Amino acid sequence: MDLKVENAGAYKEEKLGSWGKSLPVPSVQEIVMNGNLQSIPERYIHENEESPIPVNLPDSDLEIPVIDFSLLAKGDEDELKKLDFALKEWGFFHMINHGIREEVLHKMKEAVSSFFELPLEEKKKYAKQENETQGYGQNFVLSEHQKLDWSDMLYLFTIPPENRKSKFWPLSLPSFKEAVDEYSIEMQKIAEELSANFSVLMGLDRNGLKRLQGELNQGIRMNYYPVCPRPDLVLGASPHSDATTFTLVQQDDDVTGLEIRHKGAWIPVKPMPNSFVVNVGDTTEIQSNGMYKSIEHKVMTNKEKPRKSIVTFLFPDDEQEIGPLESMINDSHRPRMYRNIKFGEYIRELFARKMEGKALIDFVKLQSK
Repeated sequence: MDLKVENAGAYKEEKLGSWGKSLPVPSVQEIVMNGNLQSIPERYIHENEESPIPVNLPDSDLEIPVIDFSLLAKGDEDELKKLDFALKEWGFFHMINHGIREEVLHKMKEAVSSFFELPLEEKKKYAKQENETQGYGQNFVLSEHQKLDWSDMLYLFTIPPENRKSKFWPLSLPSFKEAVDEYSIEMQKIAEELSANFSVLMGLDRNGLKRLQGELNQGIRMNYYPVCPRPDLVLGASPHSDATTFTLVQQDDDVTGLEIRHKGAWIPVKPMPNSFVVNVGDTTEIQSNGMYKSIEHKVMTNKEKPRKSIVTFLFPDDEQEIGPLESMINDSHRPRMYRNIKFGEYIRELFARKMEGKALIDFVKLQSK
């Protein structure tokens, strides 16, 4: 299957560029490469919440659940119950036995590494514009005084192909497009199976969510978190939840950075080779009427080694209306908690704010009587 890098028509281009604005910022990778940092630039210093492991949590609350994808795909009822627990109690889980060939994962990692190894002037050819979501740089930068994250990213819309913009694809890199194409197709297969299981858990048949919301769109964000001499002062990514249906993360095998909020504490998500970290997004929280909540998470940095991650976002089309499923509403036990909203309106509201935990979900919550 060949997914072309398209330049969409004027209407489509305008639509995809309308999620929100983000100001251009310096490359953190270049800041680090250009000399010894005697002090951290003021714009990157955050008032970090402490992240120690609390001693009062049992071991079972220090590791996210593990779900066997191959068993879900076979319709295993016990594994489906485990998924239900993971979604209700954590909103995050490791996914193993996903069936994607190691070669595909390796080629994607190599493609990401090759991009961030390019000289700055070459990477700048793919820099995102102020009013666009895709490209090289950072998103959610709304003012010249806003605190910045200690990271660089390349974000690309991948599926459907007409959402792509060729000017942001570094096609001069050998095998980059091939690696991303193959990876994105495999991610979409995983997404379809996960969506079918989410559908069953929310009281529908396997194709219920697909009938209601259509095929999920896909975007891939490739992150680079440089080393930092004072990791206690910076954040690789500020605390936030995802607006997505769900998100698939291929972590760095060697470097821990992702932390999630669980029972009032920040819990590090340790890398598990050949697995994906999956997390619930706001869209699923809304559709499940609060049964499966999106979870606040952040990324920490370190002194010793840079970290890379590959994040695949799955989300509805902009024109798709999202709201609680009728199967998840019960007037006496679980009344409707969220209003209906088009996904495009919700995501534009997200891009109009800096990342602030789960503040956005309040935008669609109904006031309790």
